[in-house]
Amino acid sequence: MRLTASVASACEGLRDGPKGTVTQIVDGDTLMLDNGLVVRLIGIQAPHLGLGRPGLDDWPKAAASKQALSDLTLNKPVLLRYGGEQKDRYGRLLAQVFLRDTAGTWVQQQMLLEGMARVYSFPDNRACLPDLFAAETRARTGGLGIWSDPYYRVRRADRPADFSSLSGHYELVEGRVLKADKTGGRVYLNFGRYYKEDFTAVLDAKAQRLFAGDKIDPLKLGGALVRVRGWIDLHDGPRIEITHPEQIEVLATP
Repeated sequence: MRLTASVASACEGLRDGPKGTVTQIVDGDTLMLDNGLVVRLIGIQAPHLGLGRPGLDDWPKAAASKQALSDLTLNKPVLLRYGGEQKDRYGRLLAQVFLRDTAGTWVQQQMLLEGMARVYSFPDNRACLPDLFAAETRARTGGLGIWSDPYYRVRRADRPADFSSLSGHYELVEGRVLKADKTGGRVYLNFGRYYKEDFTAVLDAKAQRLFAGDKIDPLKLGGALVRVRGWIDLHDGPRIEITHPEQIEVLATP
């Protein structure tokens, strides 16, 4: 049975954009319209397809995600709505997509409910995220779609050795912040005693301004149980660069 995500439950404050009919599915988060527009479904990340690009392999369940988006949208009329930056450097429109059906189905939320994507946000595109997180959580706790594959499991911050092969991977990481500190203009959320070995989340000055704008003090996260999402690098131990507040979900406070 398909769970339906409708415009009635969607976030407020979006700006209406173009309409069109979906004519082609590129992958699980990119589609094309009959008016020539290419649309990147903002707010989610589907498993990547290599698409013949050198050195890029398909992620697990990438074909299933593409098929899910096709089943949901192909040959159907849609409305694009904007909540932030409207176009990326490739010329793709960055939009929340809604079917022009009687339910006003919200495509991003539906893909998350079916476990065919993860929430993926940007500093200049932060609209609708509470609703999208809720849909992702529902699928993840139910083990639906990608969440049935160990490739997408939530990593443990207290197991830094598990990250040795994950450089360049987008990951969700859970753990308790041992110490929050500011050094050289950057905030470091340390999840272990040895910063050159243990997992760390790092906030630069630009990210700190966004946190301040939302009245969030990252230095008060010491002792908190959190879930962090982002791209892994292995500079001085495994770490994720935090660019905006929604990359950190506080699960429990000290």
